[in-house]
Amino acid sequence: MPDDVISAWKASLEKGLRALEGQHQRRSLAEIHGIDLCSNDYLGLATHPALREAVAKAVENAARVGGTASRLLSGQTEGWRRLEEEFAAFAGTEAALFFGSGYAANLGLLSALVSRDDVVYSDVLNHASLIDGMRLSGARKVIYPHLDLSALEDSLKQDAGAPWRRIIITESVFSMNGDVAPLKEMAALAEKFGAAMIIDEAHATGVQGTNGCGLAAESGILPQVLATIHTCGKALGSAGAFVCGPAVMKDHLVNHARTFIFSTALPPYFAEQISAAVKLVTGMNHERKALLGNANELSQALLETGFDTGGSASQIVPVIVGSNEDALQAAEHLQGKGFAVRAIRPPTVPAGSARLRLSLSIRIPLEELRRLVQSLVEWREGKTAGVAARYA
Repeated sequence: MPDDVISAWKASLEKGLRALEGQHQRRSLAEIHGIDLCSNDYLGLATHPALREAVAKAVENAARVGGTASRLLSGQTEGWRRLEEEFAAFAGTEAALFFGSGYAANLGLLSALVSRDDVVYSDVLNHASLIDGMRLSGARKVIYPHLDLSALEDSLKQDAGAPWRRIIITESVFSMNGDVAPLKEMAALAEKFGAAMIIDEAHATGVQGTNGCGLAAESGILPQVLATIHTCGKALGSAGAFVCGPAVMKDHLVNHARTFIFSTALPPYFAEQISAAVKLVTGMNHERKALLGNANELSQALLETGFDTGGSASQIVPVIVGSNEDALQAAEHLQGKGFAVRAIRPPTVPAGSARLRLSLSIRIPLEELRRLVQSLVEWREGKTAGVAARYA
């Protein structure tokens, strides 16, 4: 009997995977090779010699190399306390709390801070971690079309005068489109209708804003923001994430955020790695300017050759091709040309908007980006010729 039960489970799982295969949506794990356009290591810190040196020194001097328990038990150290103070100053907030990942930060923040008596207004393209956090919170959700401030304002108007709390939730740089939220205009709506804001700065941290502090601080709207989320696994070349905001919110999360309370702390030396990364990033204004300049040139070249770049205004440049099959074929063509590119398909992006997500790093020379555009043109011409031959 137990064998029959397990066999039935396995058969069901295999059937589901075959269904994904038929829709060109089955994923698999594979090491990346070639010119890396999948990485979020925007400033190249993951391989930076100074960061390697800081990590080696921190490990050598560490009392232990394990987290040992949650920070509420034995995992707290002076290094974590000091790092959170440093990061709050970097982000321009009163306090910061470190989580083991950006996903854990958003899940813990929203499920602990927002309740079923609140209403959240969320951009339809917000990250899965924000969506799942809202679901866990039990709050009423109002999903507005991507960057549609008129729709957001209409929704806020409908709730004007109601007793519940209102929270507008958005990414600052959207992870799949590379476009940027109009934070000042959103903050004006929040003020007009008595709403707070939560802003996920994951893809802005280190790249956007003064010294890489993000777009909320750069926009001057932090007094209206309840929390910002800054991840360390992207431009900071490390891992984990900070929730930044008022000191009382940090204390609340220490007491209520389950993804913080029930997670083993990262090893103490890791706090030194992130501290070193933040110090490096604040001095990389030249690299930030060069990265965004390269991204703008790539985006313009793709637009001029007829590709849809989804309104990109950042270091993330999508090439939206539509079908899953086309995305896979385009990725395969580019891989053959020496570019490490992956197809992004539903449910990561909406159905019919499969794409290549070109994630730029300062380490990729501009001439390689120009070759990338030419390779995409070659793929499209080959695809067009193949279709024509089929119907000849």
